[in-house]
Amino acid sequence: MDRTRLHQLLARESAEAERRNPRSRAAYERADHLFGRVPMTWMNKTAGAFPRYLDSARGARVTDIDGHEYIDFCLGDTGAMAGHSPEAVAEAVRTRFAESGGATAMLPTKDAEWVGAELTRRFGLARWSFSLTATDANRWSIRLARAVTGRPKILVNSYSYHGSVDESLIVVGPDGHGTARPGNVGAPCDVTLTSRVAEFNDLEQLERELAHGDVAAVLMEPALTNIGIVLPEPGYLEGVRALTRRYGSLLINDETHTFSAGPGGCTAAWGLEPDMLTIGKAIGGGIPAGAYGLSAELADKLLGRADLDLVDMGGVGGTLAGNALSTAATRATLEHVLTDAAFDTMAKLSERFEAGVRAGIDTWGLPWSVSRLGARTEYRFADPAPRTGTESAAAADTELEDFLHLYLANRGILLTPFHNMALMCPATTEEDVDRHTEVFAAALAELVG
Repeated sequence: MDRTRLHQLLARESAEAERRNPRSRAAYERADHLFGRVPMTWMNKTAGAFPRYLDSARGARVTDIDGHEYIDFCLGDTGAMAGHSPEAVAEAVRTRFAESGGATAMLPTKDAEWVGAELTRRFGLARWSFSLTATDANRWSIRLARAVTGRPKILVNSYSYHGSVDESLIVVGPDGHGTARPGNVGAPCDVTLTSRVAEFNDLEQLERELAHGDVAAVLMEPALTNIGIVLPEPGYLEGVRALTRRYGSLLINDETHTFSAGPGGCTAAWGLEPDMLTIGKAIGGGIPAGAYGLSAELADKLLGRADLDLVDMGGVGGTLAGNALSTAATRATLEHVLTDAAFDTMAKLSERFEAGVRAGIDTWGLPWSVSRLGARTEYRFADPAPRTGTESAAAADTELEDFLHLYLANRGILLTPFHNMALMCPATTEEDVDRHTEVFAAALAELVG
């Protein structure tokens, strides 16, 4: 690839983004009281000199304060996989908050049992508890795993994503052993004291780490997502389950992003049998919500332990977890929006998206690849597609990503800013997908034509 040409195009698209978005730029420059000038520092992870500011969003569309409407394939990095403000969720929130009142009263509602039963139907785990984020669901699952096994360490895959969980910020270093993930902020201790790590799709490395006998649980995504989609090779997930059982470690599936695989995530789609499962983001339809599920056997063991304080200061839970508003939104999302039928439609749109991207790559003979996980598709600057998290991290190209993101955004299309991921929601249309195919093809023609 001609990097000089890439730099010229990136400069042009950056200048166009600044020209098109004066109100967003002014709002960003005035944000003197925000750490990093944004409500959450992740919002600075965007191509260009400043983020676009939200005015409104509905379905698969976002409008910024400069009046530009976008086809939204980012969907809040999965948080809005149900679409923005789906009517069923909006009505449930209005009813719970404005009419019934009591958004958070530290009292249970009947909605919570309905949600638990539906999560059991979808994922198979027998008992459920709630959080506000998937990060907290992972933290609490880790504590429960340590309590029930008496073991200190958690094993994750290199470059997997489990939120800001301290134990997960470990990668495989050049020497093949665990080391702190670059850039980790304020680690409480050397991560190798709390964690072990193995490459995704590497059963030999996994067994080597489990053989130490100190791993309470393997916390994993059934397919890597936030480093780019990395799909499991045949037999890998079955091997993980067999090894965890052999060495007495629990298996926790984090389905927060892999929920895109279907109404029961990868766990249902691929017949997986985790001991625990965590999920967040999408299940609340845009309202903060998370959950973790446990097998009946594991739940009974934990509840039978008189020495574990599970109702007060034992380290599991949060005051707002399982609140009435979140559970009402989650029920509406699962009952009326992210239904089995909706997932079928979303997957078909994702297939169409994948085909459009692949056609563009093939037209220009680029050494790129495309991976799809149900309603989620991603293109990578490597061929064949990476098979481990470390390989996937090495395939990143910041300048190329920024060019494509800016080129698309300047023409009304948003991808997830962390990578080249596109997610479908129930409101996404074939026309939306085809518009991306058209603009993506035009970007490649300018880049390599």
